[in-house]
Amino acid sequence: MAEPDQLTQLITMRDWLRYAVSRFNAAGLVYGHGTATALDEAAFLILHTLHLPVHQLEPWMDCRLLIAERQAVQQIIEARIATRKPAPYLTKQAWIQGQSFYVDERVIVPRSYIGELLAGDLEGIAPEPASIRSILDLCTGSGCLAILAALQFGEAKVEGSEISTDALAVAEINVRDYRLEDRIELVRSDLFAGLGGRRYDLILSNPPYVDGDAVAAFPPEYAAEPKLAHAGGADGLDMVRRILSEASKHLTPTGVLVVEVGRGRSLLEREFPDLPFLWLDTAESAGEVFSLTRSDLDERGSR
Repeated sequence: MAEPDQLTQLITMRDWLRYAVSRFNAAGLVYGHGTATALDEAAFLILHTLHLPVHQLEPWMDCRLLIAERQAVQQIIEARIATRKPAPYLTKQAWIQGQSFYVDERVIVPRSYIGELLAGDLEGIAPEPASIRSILDLCTGSGCLAILAALQFGEAKVEGSEISTDALAVAEINVRDYRLEDRIELVRSDLFAGLGGRRYDLILSNPPYVDGDAVAAFPPEYAAEPKLAHAGGADGLDMVRRILSEASKHLTPTGVLVVEVGRGRSLLEREFPDLPFLWLDTAESAGEVFSLTRSDLDERGSR
């Protein structure tokens, strides 16, 4: 931890950014909750603490910090090292596609590749976006994908389904923050179990898909998140199998299912060779999100 005299030696944001990167590297921190490197993590924490735009280091780098600001920056740097919590838990803020969401330890830190797809041209998700009037975000967590979907499909009603009451409480905060209470309904449900016979034009899901060995080997940053949001069974695909078996009954005739599966592509393609998975790559991922239509699922069921 920086000694009091170091508060007089580290003067500018550049000084503190360098110091934070050195401390994070020495501590062997692990990233992946919105940042990928020690530099990105340090920049996010320092900019947030100083109430500056979190994506803009310039023109602040050589600005001198007040003593109180240096103390606040020092505290969050040391908290990140001491607790090994993901940075968004310390700031209570996560970002996806330029949108900010409230998060805390009750919910997994949002970071789905589906967010990238919703911000793109939508071709793989909805060839005719105007036709999307009903959307389900299955395993909604913090509600971020439900909110991004509501913002992208302005005429659609959205439901967010989630088994965790703690996660739903966080999702409620975010839905209120975006003033979307009239368009987003949050439902406690074990996948489709609590949704009755409702059908949707689009079902999005970022379910738990981490295999048992990987969960057991989690570094502290990932272990700090709710295990329920990660654990997908021995091979990681227990929830995905359930979704594939039940989704057809909850899609409209032209409905589309979009699911993130992490590294499960090869396992899925071997287990379901008759399903024509359309893999939707993004700038940050390849072969981690698939799309299937209602007719794809029905044809498999009729064989």
